[in-house]
Amino acid sequence: MRLAELSGRSGVSTATIKYYLREGLLPPGRQLNATTAEYDEEHLRRLRLVRAMIQVGRLPVAKVREVLGHVDDESLGGSIRLGAALWALPQVPEPDEDDACVRTAHEEVAALVDRLGWENAKCLATLSPAYRSLVVTVAAFRRLGYEWGAEQLAPYAELMHRTAVLDLDNMETLPPGAERIEFAILGAILNEPVLRALHRLAQEEEATRRYGFE
Repeated sequence: MRLAELSGRSGVSTATIKYYLREGLLPPGRQLNATTAEYDEEHLRRLRLVRAMIQVGRLPVAKVREVLGHVDDESLGGSIRLGAALWALPQVPEPDEDDACVRTAHEEVAALVDRLGWENAKCLATLSPAYRSLVVTVAAFRRLGYEWGAEQLAPYAELMHRTAVLDLDNMETLPPGAERIEFAILGAILNEPVLRALHRLAQEEEATRRYGFE
């Protein structure tokens, strides 16, 4: 397809597509002559992924380029590509290791990981942005005077593990390679708002069942 058709099918203006091409977010099309290129379904899929990352995920262009660089890096194994791409997504600020609440949160998160038997999470504790994010969040609860340790977190973690199993089961229905990694990235960007919305709806539903509309 030509650029105009790619624009029409994707709903993205030709000017924006040209910008994405210049920024390396889309691979170049097959040159037909000095001024015309041809694009295929892979370009259309990648364009939709880029738009989701920018419009829904609110990622800056530089961050999108970094994530896609990991997605396309065929020199890495599948799990490493996925991990690198996920770690490139925006994260919470680094924990302040001099903060007493942070030190206690580290202990609670380590106890949670032990309780769940998540050996890989334990090995990646110093590297994983998700692990550090959990530490920061638990520390914030403690500063506000709430007990939010391994015992309270474990039921939520078990639910999230079941969610992760569903995510990877769905991912494995796709052919191996970049498409799987793209699907996982979309899941990280799009599923989190879905899960957050479902959580809030469930809270509204349960609160109303327990307390009515008082």
